[in-house]
Amino acid sequence: MEFDSSSLSLDCLIHIFSFLHEDELTRASGVCKVWHEAAETPWLWRQLCLQRWPFCNVARAASGGEKRAWKSYYLQRSHLENKMETGRSCADYTCKSLRGHTGRIVGFGYLLGSSVCSEEWNSTPVVCSASTDGTVRAWDVQQGAQLWASPAQSALYDIAVDQEKRLVFTSDTAGLVKAWEGLSGREVASFPTSSSGCRLLPCGPQDQPLLAVGTNGGSLYTLSSPCLTQLSCKVVCDTFRINLLLSSPDRKWLFAGTKENADFSPQVFSSESLSGASEADPPLCRSVPVLGCVAAAFLPSEPARVVLIHSSEDIHKKAVSVFSIHMKKSKYKEEILVEQVETFQLDAGGRDSDVLLHTRGSDTLVIAQANTLRVYTLKGAVLASFEDHTEPIVAVCVDSFRVVTASRDLSLRVLTWKKDRDSVLSLQSRYHLLGGSHTMSRGFTGVACDYVSIVASVEAINGKDSLKAYSFSC
Repeated sequence: MEFDSSSLSLDCLIHIFSFLHEDELTRASGVCKVWHEAAETPWLWRQLCLQRWPFCNVARAASGGEKRAWKSYYLQRSHLENKMETGRSCADYTCKSLRGHTGRIVGFGYLLGSSVCSEEWNSTPVVCSASTDGTVRAWDVQQGAQLWASPAQSALYDIAVDQEKRLVFTSDTAGLVKAWEGLSGREVASFPTSSSGCRLLPCGPQDQPLLAVGTNGGSLYTLSSPCLTQLSCKVVCDTFRINLLLSSPDRKWLFAGTKENADFSPQVFSSESLSGASEADPPLCRSVPVLGCVAAAFLPSEPARVVLIHSSEDIHKKAVSVFSIHMKKSKYKEEILVEQVETFQLDAGGRDSDVLLHTRGSDTLVIAQANTLRVYTLKGAVLASFEDHTEPIVAVCVDSFRVVTASRDLSLRVLTWKKDRDSVLSLQSRYHLLGGSHTMSRGFTGVACDYVSIVASVEAINGKDSLKAYSFSC
């Protein structure tokens, strides 16, 4: 007796189809009407999405109606990621040159970026840049068009972008800090410092945003955002510039230090205490018990843990240490406790200032030295090592999907994260993105990315730096 597959109940078919992959499920939907109905069940595509990605936002997949939302989301996102994995010029991405600055680009950042966890996954990315020509500029990444440019002022020194508030902050070589509306370019406020250069970092609780300003004289200002009213000022490293300034992912902790003094210990501040500090009630802080810190990064999935690369007893090596930060409260006071939880030795691979540190999840480190990129566990085990570049790596961008490295060899290297069936994480080198001609430029100087694009700054020989924007789309 011949078996009739169409006689299977819909529930039975759905259970069987739950073991199929995407391509198998698509082929099954073409067998007959009953199989098609089973293969289009939203629950099946939801399962495929959640098995492949920890975060899904089906609001992005509006085509096809609510019933097809999960399938639409899966197909669009997997198609986009396939393009990002192959990186074929013209077929997978478009490249635009963003020109307009007449000086060196000192920094840039995404004002609007696409994220798989947000409603703006399909939005047009917007990047803001600052230059020694004294202007701030905003760019449409996909179109390669300038949206606005500020009036020229003193040469700019640094730029920071607060995506949540749609704000841009700049500091110039005269020590003036300014806040700008990111979408319009309107100047909002300014604050003068006595420093010839300041590092900027949006921080603090979401309901009371702050701007941290680290000066070349070693002082840390805390300003309200966006009106730039001074809330506190503390000397962190007297006479040495603050060039290590970062906030924890949950914005509860602020880390400040210098790479210029091998005898200095960096400090961790409570962000909440910075907003109400005074001479009588200074902000809560604690020194991290290491010397000669050259790089630092918080763990994205463990916001109260910070990773440092610092001096070691062996002068030919650096140490990597992980510290846990928490608040201890008693009846009469509260204090910050910093405790070491992991440490290992790191072989030197270049000058201290060339070491770049990034983190992923709760237990993965990405470290670049010279032209080498390595992936470590918190205990120092090397998961992967790459030497794709012929010249030093100058910048690294890391997210949950990929790693992008920028080099003086005028190329970007794109690598993607993968997990095997045993959930062991690995990094796979994919392809290069080229930045142009060596006769016109000296190489890349910075890189940033969102989920659908990569932007990098190029140092021009004629002094007129530009941005290269690589856009991937479904």
